[in-house]
Amino acid sequence: MTGITRRSTFGIAAIAAGAGLLPAAAAQASPKSEVPDFERLTVRHRSVRIRGLDIFYREAGPRDAPALLLLHGFPTSSHMFRHLIPSLADRYRLVAPDYPGFGRSSLPDRDKFTFSFAALTDIVAEFTDAVGLDRHAIYIQDFGAPIGLRLALKRPNQVTAIISQNGNAYDDGLGPDWDEMRDLWSNPTPEKRAAIGPISEARIKRNYTGGVPEEQLERLSPDNWTIDWTSLSRPGNGEAMLDLLTDYGTNVALYPAFHSFFRERRPPALIIWGKRDPVFAVAGAKAYMRDLPHAELRLMDGSHFLLETHGPEASWHIRRFLDRTKLA
Repeated sequence: MTGITRRSTFGIAAIAAGAGLLPAAAAQASPKSEVPDFERLTVRHRSVRIRGLDIFYREAGPRDAPALLLLHGFPTSSHMFRHLIPSLADRYRLVAPDYPGFGRSSLPDRDKFTFSFAALTDIVAEFTDAVGLDRHAIYIQDFGAPIGLRLALKRPNQVTAIISQNGNAYDDGLGPDWDEMRDLWSNPTPEKRAAIGPISEARIKRNYTGGVPEEQLERLSPDNWTIDWTSLSRPGNGEAMLDLLTDYGTNVALYPAFHSFFRERRPPALIIWGKRDPVFAVAGAKAYMRDLPHAELRLMDGSHFLLETHGPEASWHIRRFLDRTKLA
């Protein structure tokens, strides 16, 4: 190997793993090791028909491997998992759908589809059937938290473990900034609904940049809010998002049921949280420990979209958790 020593080969591999470009197992392989199966690391972009809607999803990893269902938040899509998926796909099956109205999935008319968290959960449940996910862990973030936990309530034997990345399930995580939303949930009126809108590109960008220290801003790809806005600016999509924000209070009402599930089922759990998140306070992360005292808690110096600023570090913790959990 001209001009490259064996030591530098390991250095290049370590950098690749740290950047999320290769899974740890592949990056640590020596020059004499078997070549990694790059085919299984390659992300596939697919679509499946559910209730007359095209549900777009990303997938990688062996189909017979332990599975992780990745549930995105607002205002993004499965795009948020574009780096995480190949970083874990050597050993796990990763599947990440876009909900109706998000990303590349269908945007149904509001008079034909109810944009509620119950409806999105039903779509996700049928999606898991369609792609053959009988048992799987869940990665939940933002909107993905109530969807994933509702799925766990509906199908408790299906969910094998929980990774919550700024995925709130406690009143503790809803700070004073949620007061206006709470007022809307308790007494919804057209005026209060209008006050929380509209959905704009600037607002989407703030979801990414809010709480991020200045020295970390360059880690954020502007493609994120540009891509999100391309989807959410479709005619009628802004109103659909306001429907979901108005319906979010139904998730808060289910918090006690989520907590009972935690205590009774005791799923293995990794709580990994950007502690600078202005949306869901770090108290929401710590609150999980009341009902899941065995959970692993990782507080990181990031914000709401932790994978955008701390992707390699988050991926490392997630891999270690999954490996220790030995998912069935």
